[in-house]
Parts: sequence; C-alpha cells; structure tokens
Amino acid sequence: MAHLVEQIVSSLVFSALGLVLFGVSFLIIKAILPFSLRKEIEEDQNTSLGIMIGAVIIGLAMIISSAIKG
Repeated sequence: MAHLVEQIVSSLVFSALGLVLFGVSFLIIKAILPFSLRKEIEEDQNTSLGIMIGAVIIGLAMIISSAIKG
C-alpha cells in the first residue's frame, strides 16, 4: 500500500511540475511574439497561426514529458 501511495504522490508532483513548465514556456512564447496572439487568432481569424501555436504546444508537451520521464 505504501508503494502505491508513493507512486501516486510522485505522479502528482511530476504532473504539477510539467504543468508549471508548460505554462512558463507558453508565457515566454507570448512575450517573444511581436503581435497579440489573441487578436490574431480570435479577431483576425488567422487559422495558420492557430495551427502553428498548436504544433508548438504539442512539441513543448512532448519535450516536457520526455524530460520528466527521464
């Protein structure tokens, strides 16, 4: 039973760490861009930018996941 609790706690800690790293990296991307992401996607209906940001998000998630797994 103790081993199961240890694994659950470990999973929660690594999940929280991954979410924090993902959030920070997304904020860095928003800060680097020379334009407003929200305006481009919502108001200007820039579908290609939405696809590119989605690809970046998936890439970041894969990198963070691999780093956490070890």
